[in-house]
Amino acid sequence: MLRVENLTCARGGVPVLAKVSFAVDPGQALILRGPNGVGKTTLLRTLAGLQPAIAGNVSYPEDEGAYASHADGIKTALSVTENLKFWADVHGADLPDDILDTFDLADLRDRMGGTLSAGQKRRLGLARLGVIGRKVLFLDEPTVSLDAFSVKLFADWLQNTHLAAGGVAVIATHIDLGLAAPELDLTPFKAAEDARGGSDEAFL
Repeated sequence: MLRVENLTCARGGVPVLAKVSFAVDPGQALILRGPNGVGKTTLLRTLAGLQPAIAGNVSYPEDEGAYASHADGIKTALSVTENLKFWADVHGADLPDDILDTFDLADLRDRMGGTLSAGQKRRLGLARLGVIGRKVLFLDEPTVSLDAFSVKLFADWLQNTHLAAGGVAVIATHIDLGLAAPELDLTPFKAAEDARGGSDEAFL
């Protein structure tokens, strides 16, 4: 479902990773590893189409990719339920009946987004992934601010719902999510220090 061939990507116009190649089949996840600054976020943003690649090819079904970063992306003036309903409406989807229970949000359904704790906001942000119905997920440290119980909730949803339905996920994380997934160390793909690129995109 996801194919990456000889991808070179840049941060602020300077190449950080070169000739990255991998494939992820339906129902599978890939864990990205490497030290801070190696280019995990840059790679995920490039895969998601949020910034241009310098070279190489990325292929997956059109309109099936979704990127989740450290930002929770919630509306503080909307309730938990209204936040999820907003994203369902944007993507022309129905709100899954069990989504509040899946992410332990049922007791918070009427709470305003701005009054949630950091962990609750993160759970709400991740619950969006269960609403929008995208098959290819690019996840950048998805469990930031989560306690062990909430990490397991997310990992269970990812394994038993998203991947079980034939989705794929590429995940940058420093923790063990308990997934039976291969790992890709990006260190060997670090671009040469004197490499020059052809893109002047801003890194956001």
